[in-house]
Amino acid sequence: MTFLDEVKTAVTPRAALLIAGVLGLQLLFIASYVGALHSPRPTDVKVAVVAPGQLAGQLAAELRQLPGEPLSPRTLPDEGTARHQMLNRDIDAALIIDAQGTTDTLLVASGQGSTETSVLVSVFDQIEQQQRRGLRLDDVAPASGHDAHGLSSFYLVVGWCVGGYLCAGALAISAGARPANRGRATIRLLVTAVYAIVGGLLGAVIAGPILSALPGSLFGLWGLGALTVFAVGAATLALQSVFGIVGIGVAILLIVIAGNPSAGGAVPIPLLPDFWRSIGPALPPGSATWVARSIAYFHGNAIAVRLIVLSAWAVGGTLLLLVMSSLRGRGGRGGRGERGGKAAGPDGESGEPPGTAPGTAHAPDGSDPGPSGA
Repeated sequence: MTFLDEVKTAVTPRAALLIAGVLGLQLLFIASYVGALHSPRPTDVKVAVVAPGQLAGQLAAELRQLPGEPLSPRTLPDEGTARHQMLNRDIDAALIIDAQGTTDTLLVASGQGSTETSVLVSVFDQIEQQQRRGLRLDDVAPASGHDAHGLSSFYLVVGWCVGGYLCAGALAISAGARPANRGRATIRLLVTAVYAIVGGLLGAVIAGPILSALPGSLFGLWGLGALTVFAVGAATLALQSVFGIVGIGVAILLIVIAGNPSAGGAVPIPLLPDFWRSIGPALPPGSATWVARSIAYFHGNAIAVRLIVLSAWAVGGTLLLLVMSSLRGRGGRGGRGERGGKAAGPDGESGEPPGTAPGTAHAPDGSDPGPSGA
């Protein structure tokens, strides 16, 4: 046998295609993370100005005309309203003008990420220096002392998302990517749900009571973790039911390559380029990171829309998986061979190649061949 024959035997056409797909994911990973995070700068950051009389409108107009349009200012009647809107996550900062003195106050919230806070302080400090005025900082929602950069919520969510798609991947590797019928699909969803409940709790306990990285409600974080893990897991199971084992790669594309850099974790959403800023809130990492920060630092405010997004991923993945598995069951691809010891693959072949132990066979496309595995 020649060397070329050995190569053809070792690297099948299917393997070559998978390697090409992995290379594509690698390049997309680099392009996505470097493209999103290499040069953060503010764009239309929501800020407020509180000042007496017409001064507030004049200052807001000046802020709106700054080069590059970094700020999207509004005027508010008083400091109390500004603090309320910050805690409700309607604005990211507020400048309180002291008409009787020479030092103004900038309300910030380091709990939403130190990067955004630093950028806003830099912008307003420069403005105040030009006016020969001083600037005092007031942190309305300070990050925990064990969460100095406000990143713990993001890393917690990343861990939950990784658990979700790895759980679905483990089910695919052990019993085939496409469940043979709706019953098998339901079992996988139940396994994923149990895993999500356990994984959500343990993640919340580690980030909360054990490491003291995140304050806020432990039960709130637990619920968020369970929903996040199940949403990602159900979506990955659904993608596997459509694309086979390649569905894991599609899930990584959506969750890791597109979702993580656009989540507002390492770089808050107002500092991201337009593309990532637009897709982040629609993907699980972005929605879950927003909710985790709200639970930890903003009294659980402004989370309804993001929870709806996560629920849509969970429900959508569940429905798609059940529909695809029902279609497979009606097509007669699962259910044969339970008594005969052999299950038919999707092309009508035996699910057990020579030398394979009964009950462990996979179809050629990685599908669940029949009743032998969940």
